[in-house]
Amino acid sequence: MNAYFSSSTDSENKYLFDFTKNDDVDAWSEQSDTVRDVGMSKAVFVIHKNLNYRRAIFFALLNPQLNGAGFAGIRALRTYNLTGCSALQLQCRSQGQFNGFKVILRHKGLNDEPNYSFEQFFQAPKDEFAIRNLNFSEFKAYYRGKRVNNSEPLDLSQITSIGIQMYGGVYQPVKQKGPATLEIDWIRAV
Repeated sequence: MNAYFSSSTDSENKYLFDFTKNDDVDAWSEQSDTVRDVGMSKAVFVIHKNLNYRRAIFFALLNPQLNGAGFAGIRALRTYNLTGCSALQLQCRSQGQFNGFKVILRHKGLNDEPNYSFEQFFQAPKDEFAIRNLNFSEFKAYYRGKRVNNSEPLDLSQITSIGIQMYGGVYQPVKQKGPATLEIDWIRAV
């Protein structure tokens, strides 16, 4: 889907997804390490609601290789023009032993390999919901989990993919494995 997606706005915030209202998870698809022969991880994204609340839950089961290689993720292919915005925000909380996640952005329709992605790692809050602020200036280029040098900056006028992953940590000091959840109320650009 490469048509411009018009997100809802609330004063100066652009809600890319507001799961507390009517946004669904139909636009999201799994992007886990099972795309490779050795991959054994799984990710699921669902709406959870009752009479008092509505939110999305990202369930991840991470089965990394011995060196930490592995990922369980989801992504949505939509085009956003985020010119003038400085950060991506998620209102979220995590449950499980590990709470290390990353947001993955791609631009200009370069949504798959061999193109690199722009990524930012974050620790999701535990127990209580909180806002995680991810400055666009802090998104760095990665290819298959490894930081790469590039001279091309992230083009905020043509974001064409947004993803969330639980990472194994092949190039990180902390290795993660097992089940985890990330509950998300909304994702917005500010």
